[in-house]
Amino acid sequence: MAEARQWIDDGFTVTDAQRWRRSGVYTAADARPWRTAGATPYTVNLWLRAGMTPRDAVKWRELGYSPEEAADKHLAGERPHPRGWLWRLLHRSEKPGAAFADEDRSSSMRELLRAGIPADRARGYVEAGWAGADALEWAKRSIEPGQARVFQALGLSAREAGRILAGGGDAIALMTDFWRAGVPIDEVAAWSGAGFTAAEAARMRAEGTNVEQAQVLRALTEGDEPRPTGGGT
Repeated sequence: MAEARQWIDDGFTVTDAQRWRRSGVYTAADARPWRTAGATPYTVNLWLRAGMTPRDAVKWRELGYSPEEAADKHLAGERPHPRGWLWRLLHRSEKPGAAFADEDRSSSMRELLRAGIPADRARGYVEAGWAGADALEWAKRSIEPGQARVFQALGLSAREAGRILAGGGDAIALMTDFWRAGVPIDEVAAWSGAGFTAAEAARMRAEGTNVEQAQVLRALTEGDEPRPTGGGT
């Protein structure tokens, strides 16, 4: 009875307590730090098998690692460390620990499905860590989630990304082309959104055209959708 009271006093329901115990966490005192670390009865067993503590889980979570990644790296003897620069660029809009938020994922999935996004496409966005509202405009245009993340990180809208893809381009090529041309990454959206290639942007910058002028041209092009290709009359 005293043990049951401890679970209840710590905010666990009887059902919660049973689930934690089945997962190998037998007291409320042990479950509490795991819960604070973002674990659930469904994920804690993975970390327990890897020999992790709640403190370990928090460190990996704050750096953006999923439960599976954290367990694998811990078993391999790695210490928590920041992601590489490319990963941070592609995931900079995600909150720390976003990979742990099962409830947020379910909510995002429902939001996309209600908006008419096919289930397989919606699932791809949710598994890539997108929130439903953020993903909607990209998913409507059938843009692959990884490509969408790069376009978004560069500052381009879903509409602008659709125009680039319709013209045969892609996100990584766009980023590398502008980088090799010497155009600062924070200017890519302005130049590309205005319809300039990396080479054209580099030449115009060398001739004295500044990014503010490119931004004006970009604003004038907003509203232009990619034109369909094919045998029209």
